[in-house]
Amino acid sequence: MTSERRRDRILILTPVKDATAHLDTYVAALAKLTYPSRKISLGFLESDSVDGTYEALGARLPGLRQRYRGARLWKKDFGFRIPAGVPRWAPAFQIPRRSVLSKSRNHLLSRALGDQDWVLWLDVDVIEYPPDVLERLLATERDIVHPHCVTAYGGPTFDLNAWRDQGRLHMQDLRGGDDLVRLDAVGGTMLLIRADLHRDGLIFPPFMYGARSPFVRDPNPWTQGSVGEMDTEGLGIMARDMGRQCWGLPNLEILHALD
Repeated sequence: MTSERRRDRILILTPVKDATAHLDTYVAALAKLTYPSRKISLGFLESDSVDGTYEALGARLPGLRQRYRGARLWKKDFGFRIPAGVPRWAPAFQIPRRSVLSKSRNHLLSRALGDQDWVLWLDVDVIEYPPDVLERLLATERDIVHPHCVTAYGGPTFDLNAWRDQGRLHMQDLRGGDDLVRLDAVGGTMLLIRADLHRDGLIFPPFMYGARSPFVRDPNPWTQGSVGEMDTEGLGIMARDMGRQCWGLPNLEILHALD
C-alpha cells in the first residue's frame, strides 16, 4: 500500500444489540489491525439491548479514544424483538427484522460520518480477520468491496447476503478463482464503502427496493413473494442504480462467531 493511501481516514461503524459477549473479542481484533490507529474512528449505535451492552460499551470508550482517532456511542431503540425461541431467520420476521437493522445502520451513519474517506461496516460478532485486512480491501481500489465471511476457514459462506446472478452464486461458489469478483448484492459483516457514496445518497433501504431492477431475486426467497431487496442487498442494488459496481474477495476469509 502506498503511503498516500495510508493517509486515508477510516470510519468503522458497528450497530450493536445484546452484544456484551462479543465486545472483548471485537476490541481485541481491532487492536491487531496494522492500519494506523490514529486514522481510524469508531462509531457504535446500541438498540434494544437487555444485557447491558450500552453501559459495557460506554465503559470501553475512554480506552478506545486513547488508541483511535475517535470513538462515539449513540442509543436508538426501535422496540423490536423476536419472540423467545424463534430463530432470527424465521420468515415471518424477516421484513421487520431487516427493516430495523437497515434503520439502525442509517441512523448510525447519519450521526457518525464526518470527514472520513471510507466507511467500514463491521459486525460485532466477527471474531477474526487478517491484521492487514484494511490495507487489502483498500488495495483493490474499488468503491464497494468486502471479504468472504465464514464460520470456519474453508467452510461454507456465512454471509449469504453477498451474491450475484439473482442469488444463484454466493462467495463460496466463487472461491478458488479470481481474487476479486463482481457482486450484485453485498453482506454487512465486513463491508468497505467509499464515504462519498454514502454522502451521495447510498443507504441501506429499510423497505423493499429495486423491484424493476434486473439484478434482484424474483421472488425474494425470504419475503414471502415480494420482489426487491432490503438492507445490505438493497444497498447493492441501489449502488447499481447509481452506476457503481460491488465487489467481493472470495479468497480473503474472515471468521464469524457461530450463532
